[in-house]
Amino acid sequence: MEIGTNETLEQLRDAGQDVRQDGAREQFLAFLKPPRLDRRGWALLGGLALAIWLSTGFYKVQPDEQGVVLRFGAWVGTTTSGLHFHLPWPIESVLFPKITQIRQMQLGQADNGALGGAREKQMLTGDENIVEADASLLWQVKDAGQYLFKVADPDTALRIAAESALREVAGRTPIQAMLSDKRREVADETQALLQSVLDREGSGIRVVQVQLSRVDPPSTVIDAFNDVQRARADQERARNEAESYANDILPRARGEAERIRQDAEAYKEQTINLAQGEAQNYTAIYQSYAQAKEVTAWRLYLESVDAILRKSSRVILDSSGRGAMPLAPYLPLSEIKPAPAPAAGGGK
Repeated sequence: MEIGTNETLEQLRDAGQDVRQDGAREQFLAFLKPPRLDRRGWALLGGLALAIWLSTGFYKVQPDEQGVVLRFGAWVGTTTSGLHFHLPWPIESVLFPKITQIRQMQLGQADNGALGGAREKQMLTGDENIVEADASLLWQVKDAGQYLFKVADPDTALRIAAESALREVAGRTPIQAMLSDKRREVADETQALLQSVLDREGSGIRVVQVQLSRVDPPSTVIDAFNDVQRARADQERARNEAESYANDILPRARGEAERIRQDAEAYKEQTINLAQGEAQNYTAIYQSYAQAKEVTAWRLYLESVDAILRKSSRVILDSSGRGAMPLAPYLPLSEIKPAPAPAAGGGK
């Protein structure tokens, strides 16, 4: 009797579990079954789904970014920082590349960062010499759309354009200028030329700075080049010394020449004035002679005799008395010397 009762209880328990499982299955299927909506309900549900889909088209561009709008994968526009809208996915999508980040590229190195060969660094200068130059290039994205879609490989294109621009500028510059005072000018010209090439090709890249980090002759000839540079330095020193000597001696020579010229001018003026005075004196004497010949002749004779006698210490007299007039003899007192005094106790 008890065994029959236990079997009945177990059957009832199993039947209850089956009923509960069937009820849970029916409830789950009822939950998955879409509700029965009328036409208005379906319209509200579609409008809600459309609003959610359209809301995914709003996007915000950060200040250090640009928004590149793609329509079915093709670039259709570029937006600046702020809130914008685009047709939601899958029609349009947006990329957000950084544009304020400054990137660096080393010219003279391979793309993987390894040092390039010596021949890759060598370039011909304006005076047909060879130099090895390393340069550092700083750049940033100016137009993200052009940078991503106008150039297939922007980094490689930038490297090739930069090396070409540097070689072109070096080909117009003498080696001495590149090694000394014109290095900054070479870098600036390279930057301007590179930027013009990038803008012409629509690369969307802005060159921030080009800096020459090393400019040297090839290592195989650097000793000979240094000898040449020392010889040029000696030549420049000798030229400077010669110019210094010329700057010192030439002003003195010019001053001496000016002094001689002024002395000559003064002598000329003096000679002319004396000649003019003598000519005027002769003219005056001639006019006097023309008016009174005998008086003028006698005066000239006396003046001549007076001038001669002033220079003579002896006078010769004409004893015959046939001169122009009798001359009185005179005693040359300047030639009379006193007689020596007799010695004391001497004889007669």
